[in-house]
Amino acid sequence: MKLTKFANLLVLGLVLTLAASACRKRPDYVTKIPPGKTQNPGDIPGGNPINPGEKGGITESEKVSPIIDPNVRKDWPRDRDVFKAYTVHFAFDSSVVNSSERSKVTSVAEHLKANPQDAVEIEGHCDERGTEEYNRSLGERRALALRQELVGLGIDASRIDTISFGKDRPVATGHDDAAWKQNRRGEFILEVHPK
Repeated sequence: MKLTKFANLLVLGLVLTLAASACRKRPDYVTKIPPGKTQNPGDIPGGNPINPGEKGGITESEKVSPIIDPNVRKDWPRDRDVFKAYTVHFAFDSSVVNSSERSKVTSVAEHLKANPQDAVEIEGHCDERGTEEYNRSLGERRALALRQELVGLGIDASRIDTISFGKDRPVATGHDDAAWKQNRRGEFILEVHPK
């Protein structure tokens, strides 16, 4: 009888230990970056910069321009109408830019190449389904996917700002597939360099 109680307590202790270790908030290997500090994209935490071309290093074609201070263009005039016709729509629960929408991104890239002093802000939006947190994250992934498309078309990443509004700014107020389809989008806002 005493052995059975002891075995039950031992099993219960083991289960609680495993459950506690499975409930960690974040992995141990995540390194916090102090506020106000930035890390160079080619640096290894605690190590030396990776030299391009070295075995295992970053090649020139893999380098991504660092994201600049978001406040640099905060006072620049915004023009929402220039790219209104180039709003990119996404499939449900997706941040993949469909091939049918790529010509819109190409048109935005061509405008930016012709006006190298200007920049663009990409807004990521979602339909009303899903939690606020999930939609905010999905909107950010959509904006970043469009940013990556522009970078792939030759636009310097430092000229592209992104923001997610999740489901906060619908263009269609209905609660059906037609409205949801219009709200799953990425919008380009021209940031006009003050002259």
